[in-house]
Amino acid sequence: MDLFLQIWGGSFYLSNKILLAIAEGRTEKNKRRLKLLGWWIYILGVPAWVLVLAAKQNWIAASIEAGGVPSMLLGLYSVYHQSKTTPERLGLFAKSVTYAAITLGVGYSIYINGGINSATQLLEIGVMVGFLLGSYLLALNHLSGWLFFVLMNGSMATLMFIQDKPILSIQQLCSLCFVVYGFIAAARTRH
Repeated sequence: MDLFLQIWGGSFYLSNKILLAIAEGRTEKNKRRLKLLGWWIYILGVPAWVLVLAAKQNWIAASIEAGGVPSMLLGLYSVYHQSKTTPERLGLFAKSVTYAAITLGVGYSIYINGGINSATQLLEIGVMVGFLLGSYLLALNHLSGWLFFVLMNGSMATLMFIQDKPILSIQQLCSLCFVVYGFIAAARTRH
């Protein structure tokens, strides 16, 4: 089952990064299609990631994966409606869920571990910051979202490596390459 979850979560996540990265620099119509597909694919991979992370008691990272779904939906909304701005209520909902996920994940991790006292918790915090800010900023079409994804992918690759999840560690490193590509392509099209 663990292998199945690694392949499911890893392939969906990598597909998301590939689609978002190659969308940069495309015509608006193609860019929109690729981004819509990318956001949907990521959402479909979230259950596998949550199960893998919860099984290893990575509560911060698991709560962030689940809590990031509203940001993904915000990204879907923005791309679908070709909007630079989002409805106030949708933005407020995404922020509220994000803050709740941070509070619950970090709080529970601190509670069961007696504080922040392990390398895995520090890596999870890197994942949390990179994922939530990266997803939110990319949903709003901000270039800096890609840079937060670099932090996220690097932290998650390391976490998965030290927890004997080689498929997910390799997938994260591959995703990192597409994140760097996406950042470069996005930066070129904006200048």
